[in-house]
Amino acid sequence: MEELGGNPFFSCRNCKNPLALREDLLSKDFRAKSGAAYMFSHAMNIIVGQKEDRKLITGVFSVADIYCSNCGQELGWKYIRAYDPRQMFKEGRFIIERAKIVKAY
Repeated sequence: MEELGGNPFFSCRNCKNPLALREDLLSKDFRAKSGAAYMFSHAMNIIVGQKEDRKLITGVFSVADIYCSNCGQELGWKYIRAYDPRQMFKEGRFIIERAKIVKAY
């Protein structure tokens, strides 16, 4: 945890690779393929896939799937573009499925 400055963080459930700091957690009120998901302002140690337009619960977005840079586990997605002006606050944010991460201290 030295490299994270002693801050609580979330890591990949599969390989324990650090993915996001607790302070970057914006919301726990999102849904993904496996159920509950969290929205983060930043994510680290990820690979961003190809962007595509996708119909989600709140509308159509340009998104890119994100993967753990260590084990390749699909984690969720990054919002690239919102077509609805009311959803633009999501642009550049990361959705990570709760089932794919664990909290570390």
